[in-house]
Amino acid sequence: QVQLVQSGGGLVQAGASLRLSCAASGRTFSSRYNYAMGWFRQAPGKEREFVAATRRSDIATYYADSVSGRFTISRDNAQNTVYLQMNTLKPEDTAVYYCATKDRAGLYTYYTLSNDYDYWGQGTQVTVSS
Repeated sequence: QVQLVQSGGGLVQAGASLRLSCAASGRTFSSRYNYAMGWFRQAPGKEREFVAATRRSDIATYYADSVSGRFTISRDNAQNTVYLQMNTLKPEDTAVYYCATKDRAGLYTYYTLSNDYDYWGQGTQVTVSS
């Protein structure tokens, strides 16, 4: 079993930056279960949208076109934490952001579908004003 607890988020003006954190308990990212991590977001009345993902390697990352060049996903295995650094925020980035992890992930696979993931954080609100 894995538990994910998120922090960060808030209300900012367009062009500002935020850093979201997602701390894991239970099995660690370096366990034999080979976890991949992802970030998703969901605005009211819309489907959950892929944002960013890591493979089993901490340095391999993949991003949605809407955030590429502005957002960065990273992992700190020593602290069992994954981060999402969000720069140059836009009003269309306003959403509840969720971190997620997939158990027994493939080494070379980026997982971009919400149904791929096994465990989810509680969500963090990000609001960007015009």
